[in-house]
Amino acid sequence: MKRRVAITGIGAVTPLGVGARPLHEEWARGVVGIEDGAGWCRSFEPSEHLSVKEIRRLDRFAQMAVVASDEALAQAGWGSGEDAPYDSLRVGCIVATGIGGISTVELNHDAMRQRGAGRVSPLGIPMYMPNAGAAAVSMRHGLRGQMYGVVSACAAGAHALGSAMRMIQYGDADAVVAGGAEATLTEFGFACFNALQALSESGVSRPFDLRRDGFVMGEGAGLLVLEEMEAARARGATILGELAGYGSTADAYHLTAPEPTGTAAARAVSMALEDAGVDPEGVSYINAHGTSTPLNDAAETAAIKRALGEERAHQIPISSTKSTIGHLLGAAGAVEAVATVQVLSTGLIPPTLGLEVPDPELDLDYVPGETRRLVPANGGPPAALSNSFAFGGHNVSLVLKGAE
Repeated sequence: MKRRVAITGIGAVTPLGVGARPLHEEWARGVVGIEDGAGWCRSFEPSEHLSVKEIRRLDRFAQMAVVASDEALAQAGWGSGEDAPYDSLRVGCIVATGIGGISTVELNHDAMRQRGAGRVSPLGIPMYMPNAGAAAVSMRHGLRGQMYGVVSACAAGAHALGSAMRMIQYGDADAVVAGGAEATLTEFGFACFNALQALSESGVSRPFDLRRDGFVMGEGAGLLVLEEMEAARARGATILGELAGYGSTADAYHLTAPEPTGTAAARAVSMALEDAGVDPEGVSYINAHGTSTPLNDAAETAAIKRALGEERAHQIPISSTKSTIGHLLGAAGAVEAVATVQVLSTGLIPPTLGLEVPDPELDLDYVPGETRRLVPANGGPPAALSNSFAFGGHNVSLVLKGAE
């Protein structure tokens, strides 16, 4: 029998503020955290959370990961190192990113071009390597079990959570701190995505709207504390919810465009539901990938219909966190899982902001306009899907359940 995986702590740094609470509360109030064409974490001031030494040695994406992990572990009631509730060798750490320390790369490349190779920082590699976030969180909290980074574009955060879930289920760890972090709002980052013609020219994220014209980049981090359910209960932890299902596939179709029929993406959704023992009738909410791009929103809609059935798909409320904070790339799946936990625990579904002109080709319930009450589909804890579909054809779907 697979071990169940409890969620006991959540932490976030997003354009809506530092902390998991503002993520849900501000979104539910209809606040858009996007300004000047991007989701900037304006309220994140590293010096308020980290030492001068830590700031100097960590790229912005890893700084955000550390701060989100602090919040998540504090909510879980953990100490660090020997004060943690588990043997540190039985606690894993997986922190995903899509790109890693791009600002560090840019600064060091400029230094090399302008002043010579001898002016490159010896901290350059350890700051920009994609696993730097995982390493920083592990060292900060004395987590000595399996530790690594996941890099799979915009599905990376969700892949990290799925991998962490399996680690606990199969007995390789008793707990894992997992999630994702990204900070790519740099001159080079914008230039590359603009060259790809992926970004919104209007600077507005409006998933599923007829006027959608590309995604809006954001930055931030989301970390969750996952524990084996019975061990968490035994130590008296407050259970926020359960990570119950994980499905992952590949489109094998195109480097940047989703496969239009959503066949492989639908299979990831079905796998996650099967893994969780939840049928389509038991799904109460879907946190969509919902990027605000013409192709992705259409492909995701097709995938949801294919996986859940046309009739059931029309009955489930769906909303996109990217409508309020933009697309956090490798952090997106983790931050959206944090938001989904909050939907399940508060019973409030924030809307898909900016959705004002329906696309006749996209006909599901995307919760336009106002926050709505969550209505559990069946008796017992409500279940939700959180989708992440990425460049490279990566598809991930997670099933999260509310606390019993």
